[in-house]
Amino acid sequence: MGIRKLRNDIGKKVRALRLEKGLSQEKLAEYINMSREHISCIERGKNLASTETLYYLAKFFEIDIKDFF
Repeated sequence: MGIRKLRNDIGKKVRALRLEKGLSQEKLAEYINMSREHISCIERGKNLASTETLYYLAKFFEIDIKDFF
């Protein structure tokens, strides 16, 4: 798996989870203390989420961190 595919797959998962909860990027960013722009870049596959970011996202969405992979 290449890094580009990994970024895209994680981004799609974050977006799907966010939409499942009916949240805007702004609300999600607020809940996990991050900027909306950062959430947007993760969802679009522009940035690879750090381990710390994945931890907070997994905790918020009540999933295991491995579910992003």
